[in-house]
Amino acid sequence: MRIVGAYELDDDPARVDLDVVWKHLSTGVYWGKWRDRELVEKVFRNAWRVVGAYETSTGRLVGFARAFSDTIGSAYLADVFVVDEARGAGLGKELVREMIDNGPGAEFRWMLHTADAHGLYRQFGFGDPPEGQYMERGRANGQC
Repeated sequence: MRIVGAYELDDDPARVDLDVVWKHLSTGVYWGKWRDRELVEKVFRNAWRVVGAYETSTGRLVGFARAFSDTIGSAYLADVFVVDEARGAGLGKELVREMIDNGPGAEFRWMLHTADAHGLYRQFGFGDPPEGQYMERGRANGQC
């Protein structure tokens, strides 16, 4: 647990309000709108690690990040968001820092996909993959 201004970052999955996660992923972000509630709950249950950002005054979940991993050397960062009313306080940056630099995967190779947050992730060393070393097969149904 770490305090950042008026917020608390915590990796306890029991604290995560899945209603907030579901609402934001299903309506607030481009990459999650195709998932139904059952899928959101399934990826949450199967996550290697989750980090929530909470208002210290109310305990309300205002930010979230999820990762899956092989647990020994690589991890994938997913579903990073901050609700609209908590943006502008640097929480997105702190969620990423807590997940990749302050947790058990600090020495891992981290991967992610983004269409619009390249600047944020470059601050943490993310960049284009070395030419010829990365391959990807897109989703069969064309979803993000």
